[in-house]
Amino acid sequence: MLPVSLLLASISGLAQSTVPPINSHQINADDSITFRYQNASATKVEVNTDAAMQPLIMQRDSSGLWTVTTKPLPAEYYNYSFVVDGVNQLDPLNDNAIPNIVGLASSVLVPGKPPAPWELTQIPHGAVTSHMLTTYIARGLPMNQEPYYVYTPPNFDPKHKGGYPVLYLLHGWSDYGDGWLTVGRANLIFDSLISTGSIVPMIVVMPQGYGDYSFVTSGEHVWDDPAKVNENLTLYSKMLMQEIIPAVEREYPIAKGRDNHAIAGLSMGGLESLTIGINQAAYFAYVGGFSSAVKQLDFKKQMMDPGGARDLRVLWVACGTSDSLIQPNRDFVAWARKQKLPVTPIETEGKHTWLVWRDNLLHFAPLLFRNKK
Repeated sequence: MLPVSLLLASISGLAQSTVPPINSHQINADDSITFRYQNASATKVEVNTDAAMQPLIMQRDSSGLWTVTTKPLPAEYYNYSFVVDGVNQLDPLNDNAIPNIVGLASSVLVPGKPPAPWELTQIPHGAVTSHMLTTYIARGLPMNQEPYYVYTPPNFDPKHKGGYPVLYLLHGWSDYGDGWLTVGRANLIFDSLISTGSIVPMIVVMPQGYGDYSFVTSGEHVWDDPAKVNENLTLYSKMLMQEIIPAVEREYPIAKGRDNHAIAGLSMGGLESLTIGINQAAYFAYVGGFSSAVKQLDFKKQMMDPGGARDLRVLWVACGTSDSLIQPNRDFVAWARKQKLPVTPIETEGKHTWLVWRDNLLHFAPLLFRNKK
């Protein structure tokens, strides 16, 4: 028979082992999310999340467990972080961290019924291939290596007669080059749209978007310096047109002619897409900007010949109405109309988040390569 002390220790250990672990990001039956964070020494904890317009203030119980529950939410991937006494922190109990050069965030999925286009489902899937090229234009990249990623549709045929149309899809400031894949789930969105016949099967190229890598590593204040914004934009524009596009066309069967070429992007990538698309309208017929960072854009200096873009098939400019960039985007639309460009302004609810940009891609992609002359 075990001594009483050992028996009590065994019972105590068994009781502790049966205590369920904290579910830090629980999806509830009504599709709300309950966030939990254990920290008895903290005096204030919030959740900074794109599931809400403002940070959510958490309430502490006697054990030091902080809790808050959102309202019922649409099916989506939601980014969040805990702000503990003013310090931003990842969720230590969630392995799904968002890759980002500057910020920290975790991710949680509220699944759709049926699944949303960005969820993994049993449909044919395309392939994503990573590439690297040596750039002689961009500055500050490690070993001058520019990464880019290429999505090819299901049943891709490298000898496809006439080639495939191509979309250049650009990420935002602070994202890595694969931001549209790891966070935006763009490959699953394209798989879903192709499976329903909503879009033309296409090749999608997702390059890293920095003409000068110090533009992202120097901190967010670089956006207050128009000279640095324009320098990064100019260098990236040259790299895309003179290095990335030729490399892609050597490796993949890209259909010839501007009617088969599109460019779109979010935030910094939206600034790049609008500028490059309008300046290079001889190459691109479809242009999209999502929450584009056009605040510091000098239209007269950066738009070399806007008149050359008056026959664009699509010039799609979208922004969330709660985004701080909504007025600069409205100003851009007004400028485009004054230049008699065929601009289509789109305003939706939302902030400067992936919830807006995934929805933008869902609505923009079906417009591509449909109305060729």
